[in-house]
Amino acid sequence: MNGSVANLVWAPLLPAELLGAVAVLFALACSYGLVRRARGMVWRTMAVATFLLVLFNPSLLIEDREAQTGIVAVVLDESPSQDIGERRKRSEAAVADITQQLKGARDLELRVIRAGRRDDAVAADTGTRLFEALARGLADVPQQRLAGVILVTDGQVHDVATAESLNLEAPVHVLLSGERGEVDRTLTVASAPSFGIVGKPVTLTFRVEDAPQSKTSIRVAVRRDGVPVQTLSVAANSEGKIDIAVDHAGPSIIELEAQPGPRELTLENNRAVVTVNGVRDRLKVLLITGEPHPGERTWRTFLKSDPSVDLVHFTILRPPEKQDSTPLNELSLITFPVRELFEVKLTQFDLVIFDRYRRRGVLPQSYFTNIADYVRKGGALLIADGPAYASPNSLFHTPLGEILPAEPTGQVIEAPYRPALTGTGKRHPVTAELSGAPPGGEKWGRWYRLIEANARRGLTLMSGPGDRPLLVLDRQGEGRVAVLLSDHIWLWARGYEGGGPQAELLRRLAHWLMKEPELEENNLRATVRGGRLEIARRSLEPGRAGVSVIDPAGKQQRVELKDQGGGRAAGSMPLHGPGLYRVRDGERTALAAAGSPNPLETADMRTTDEHLAPLVRRTGGGVVWLAERGTPEIRRMPGGLGYAGPAGTRDWIGLKPPGDFVVRGVRRMPLLPGLIVLLAGLGTLALGWWREGR
Repeated sequence: MNGSVANLVWAPLLPAELLGAVAVLFALACSYGLVRRARGMVWRTMAVATFLLVLFNPSLLIEDREAQTGIVAVVLDESPSQDIGERRKRSEAAVADITQQLKGARDLELRVIRAGRRDDAVAADTGTRLFEALARGLADVPQQRLAGVILVTDGQVHDVATAESLNLEAPVHVLLSGERGEVDRTLTVASAPSFGIVGKPVTLTFRVEDAPQSKTSIRVAVRRDGVPVQTLSVAANSEGKIDIAVDHAGPSIIELEAQPGPRELTLENNRAVVTVNGVRDRLKVLLITGEPHPGERTWRTFLKSDPSVDLVHFTILRPPEKQDSTPLNELSLITFPVRELFEVKLTQFDLVIFDRYRRRGVLPQSYFTNIADYVRKGGALLIADGPAYASPNSLFHTPLGEILPAEPTGQVIEAPYRPALTGTGKRHPVTAELSGAPPGGEKWGRWYRLIEANARRGLTLMSGPGDRPLLVLDRQGEGRVAVLLSDHIWLWARGYEGGGPQAELLRRLAHWLMKEPELEENNLRATVRGGRLEIARRSLEPGRAGVSVIDPAGKQQRVELKDQGGGRAAGSMPLHGPGLYRVRDGERTALAAAGSPNPLETADMRTTDEHLAPLVRRTGGGVVWLAERGTPEIRRMPGGLGYAGPAGTRDWIGLKPPGDFVVRGVRRMPLLPGLIVLLAGLGTLALGWWREGR
């Protein structure tokens, strides 16, 4: 309401301290005179009091005030959990009803603040932040103008602590959009490692929440990189553990999914995703050089330059057929531990390399059988051979011949040539886009020897004169094999005729043999970068340009990939929200997590008043379940009274009277006119003298 308010103010004509001291002295003197009953003392006291009152200069300060409208803040929760059932419909209806009720109130201003909907699809996982939105919406509003706050939500609010910093002095009411007693099965990961050693298991601890007191056995499916691993059963409302092996370096996405319950609000929180980065614990490589030769140092230098590689290298200096009088202890530093390497500790190596090796009776046939079995069970074997591969003493004529993809013809070609990439080699990640690799490899230095062989299986990536195989790769069981049909790669290392990319080629070859995901020839990868999902596919065969993408909400769309050359195709699409994206090309599946794969928003989707109840009680507000009572009546309540109806009905909520105003004008009215006060003072003094003279 508008009007004027008068207040008594003092404007002393002298310093207040001085006037106070004078007043004390006169009070003591007058008190003494009154006690002694001196004649005329009463009149003198009145005169002194009049003059002191004049010096204190009292006046009325009259303010012309204009009342400010009160602010009613309605915060509408638009988070994804509001999409369950009738929640969003009830919330919108409640806001519309409140707007209608306050439409005719001239002294109230309604502000509807919408919160909870993320514009950034991969924003930090902070949950529903209603009070941060409220603080922004009321940044220009003094506390005195706030008549009330009405939160229309499902109660899952994750920034309640922020409300304490707002110092709300108006009632806070909560209108809950869900229903009482909701039941929702939820799977959460209690603990999971961020890293794991390749080849060793990691332990995940998880919990499945269900209806209170339930002990139902719940099946939980486990997938690694989209491939089912196992299914186990756990009791509801209890923890379960699972050991999962990390089978490759780089990120592995592990999914856990609980079977749906009889009553579910959503299936989104039945799943949990964990990303475990696989790291290799020191790669162990066994290099066996059959005889000293110029290229021996190339292999050793390459392998020793990698700090993550533990190299065990043996060179056979004197074969059994060589007989001379030189003592054995002067030819070798240590004894060749044949049994320990090829029988006891063979499986501990990640890669075995035979460099210019020929059969000389050093290794029994049974040990070659062990090596072949080692490869079939997941090991890696590289043969880099010279003329010995074409001889009767070739490794091909051992049990290893069953797993080698190149069969020697017995011929050795001694002629200059430049190694070239085959059509497959131009698309395979081991050789595609090698440094300085124009069509045909014209800029690479020449080699002078090739072991003629027929590629009976596998992939031929490099060729020599007459398009004969030079580098052949193959898979055997769970392991991998590579054969390099020349011993002249060392010419590149020496820079002969400009050299070639021997270090890059050997690195890629060794890492492909040890199953590095980035070097898979048929591979589909998905990554999140800059608010977009980027998709890359490697393939030895052109075509199949499109992939299907399933977003976290289960919606599917088609993304076309553009050929990038070198066996690569790429495409991208904007993200539709945080969560797990699945990319499929018909044969393979790639996963990518945007933001948090287990958002705080989906951790608990049940409607509750537990988080907001303490704030509501402190401010005198009320909680209303819209599904039971509908939108309550809004009333104006005098200060000091309750702001909500009885807990059993909650059919109304109240607003605090606004107490803010703007001063439009100020007037000062003196209470003691100078002439009248002067006459009164002189009159009382005269009366005092007259009374004293009698």
